[in-house]
Amino acid sequence: MKVRSALSTLALVFGALFAPGFGVISGATDANAATKISHATATSMFRSSGITWSSSGGCSDRNNPTCTSFEQLNLDTAKGAQTLKSATGCALNITGGTETGHAGGTYSHWNGYKLDYARSTCVTNYIKNTFSYIGARPGDGAPQWKSGSGNVYADEGSHWDVIYYNCGGC
Repeated sequence: MKVRSALSTLALVFGALFAPGFGVISGATDANAATKISHATATSMFRSSGITWSSSGGCSDRNNPTCTSFEQLNLDTAKGAQTLKSATGCALNITGGTETGHAGGTYSHWNGYKLDYARSTCVTNYIKNTFSYIGARPGDGAPQWKSGSGNVYADEGSHWDVIYYNCGGC
C-alpha cells in the first residue's frame, strides 16, 4: 500500500511540474500569462481617457504593417497608456500597436507589450524629467528611460517605443 501511495504522490508532483503553463519546469513565461484584450476593448479604454491613435494606412488590421491594431494587446499595456496620459496631462497619440512589422521578441508589439507614441514636447519632457535614464538600447542605440514601475521608454527619434511590463501604477 505504501508503494502505491508513494507512486501516486510522485505522479501528481511530476504531473504538476511538467504540465504546460504550470509548475517550475515548463515553457510558460510571464509573457504568456498576460490578459489579452480585443481591439474594440482597447479603443474604448483609450477613447475614455482621451488617448488618440492613428495609422499611416488608416486601418486596424493586425496583419497589415501600415495599420495600427490593438488586437491581442495586454490589458496592462492599455492601462499603462491610460496611466501615462493621466500622469502627464499631455495629448497622447498611439502610432503603433500589435500589428505586424515591428521587431520580434518576448516583450514585443506583436505579443502585446509595446506601444509607439507620436513625439510631442510635452510627452518628451515628462519622460526625460520624470524617469531615470538607463543608457542606450542594445542593437539600435536608442536612448532609454525607465519609470519607477519598471516600464521602459525608448526614444526612437520619430516616436517613443514603450515596453509595458505592468500597468505603470494604475
